[in-house]
Amino acid sequence: MRRKNTESIGEVLKQYFEENLFLKRKIAESRIINGWEAILGKTIASYTSHLYIRDGILHVSLRSSVLRSELSMAKDNLIEKLNNYAGLVVVKDIILK
Repeated sequence: MRRKNTESIGEVLKQYFEENLFLKRKIAESRIINGWEAILGKTIASYTSHLYIRDGILHVSLRSSVLRSELSMAKDNLIEKLNNYAGLVVVKDIILK
């Protein structure tokens, strides 16, 4: 016998993530970190040694000073691209080390 107010697992999970903003933000942050190579390409990802997000600031450690300089000039465009990829405004600033 089927109950009247049943919902699919997908609908329940979607509703849970919409209500839990902290978890939604953490998933978006993880998506940016894991998608770094897909967003910027394999070459740039190969020069990246450490990547993490804390308090809306993306910290990126690079092994190339030339690449660090190029990315710092395109910082605003990069922030927009990362947030579009995540589907949520997660990155407010980038610190290139």
